[in-house]
Amino acid sequence: MLDLTHYVAGPYATRLMATQGADVIKIERPGFGDPSRHLGPFPDDNPDPEKSGLFLALNCSKKSVTLDLKKSTGKNIFLEMLGWADVVVENYQPRVMASLGLDYETLKGIKPELVMTSISNFGQTGPYRDYSAREINLYALGGLMYITGDPDREPLHMGVRLAQYGAGQNGFVGTLSALWHRDSTGQGQQVDVAISEYLSTILENALSQYSYTGSNFRRTGNRGYGRAAWGPYPCKDGYVGVIAGPDHRWPQVSELMEIGALADPKFDDRAGRGANADELDGLMLPWLLEHRKREIFEKAQDMGLAFAYVASPEDILGWEHLRERDYFTKVLHPVAGELEYPVGPYQPRGIDWELNPAPTLGQHNQEVYGDLLGFSKEDLVRLREMGVV
Repeated sequence: MLDLTHYVAGPYATRLMATQGADVIKIERPGFGDPSRHLGPFPDDNPDPEKSGLFLALNCSKKSVTLDLKKSTGKNIFLEMLGWADVVVENYQPRVMASLGLDYETLKGIKPELVMTSISNFGQTGPYRDYSAREINLYALGGLMYITGDPDREPLHMGVRLAQYGAGQNGFVGTLSALWHRDSTGQGQQVDVAISEYLSTILENALSQYSYTGSNFRRTGNRGYGRAAWGPYPCKDGYVGVIAGPDHRWPQVSELMEIGALADPKFDDRAGRGANADELDGLMLPWLLEHRKREIFEKAQDMGLAFAYVASPEDILGWEHLRERDYFTKVLHPVAGELEYPVGPYQPRGIDWELNPAPTLGQHNQEVYGDLLGFSKEDLVRLREMGVV
């Protein structure tokens, strides 16, 4: 696989492939590399392109070569590498690959069975195809911002790059589907992944509600769908997720908190709790603020209540449940040292995740250009002097 991706969405797609055994060659700009190398977090907040936490996490198990595709020699070397590859993954704006003479139609003419996955903000077609966007733009235009937040406040953006990682997963699945199609028919294809469309596909029932009724889904905050005692509440050491339903479980909430007033019949169903939400919160909050999140969570779960707590990164790294499931693994990087990563988003039976350290910039130039393509050391010196690698 030839990996022409950068930042988050594309590298996450190819990380999922590389850590499950695909041979992924990441092609980076000479002297600079993937721009995510220059984004934090960095140890001691000291920037170093070989120590970016973002880059290291997204590029495990890949090989790195440097190549300037804007130079004709660089383009020709890429085309030589194409003969080796089953898949090309890129996440430039749609105009970029065409400007380099490396768009899908051109590459298909050279290798008809090629699978090319293209991840972009708004897709390869349509009037927005060449528009620029950041995560906050995509979150807004994808529709999720409209339904996130309190009803009387401005729309909110999530604190993580949800659009990027979701589109990366779509790119991964779409590539596998295209490979299955190629193996079945002998025909390659281009997989077109729009980051904004990933967000529109997870709008829950907002789109269907408008289609059926003509009314827009409204922001509801923590009292969504007329619920009360439903969502994150402050506790002694953070926040705990209180889930009041289903109705037949409500008596257990009163028992958990040892608050007799919660057993009042007016709180027995969702409508009653919604109508008396402020009073309900006033009864629960003093108890919650006296107890710790893990204590509340574990006691509630023992009683069959679907409570949770808001976990910090420290909580997650120390969570014994994930440890027992071998969710994390340690990887030793030659520059950054030993780091711990989640192995993957699921656990396939009979297939082990292969997490090797992310490559240093151009680490595999000799292996790829020398061993794979047959270039001599003198050729590589000349290409380096020309600024091609």
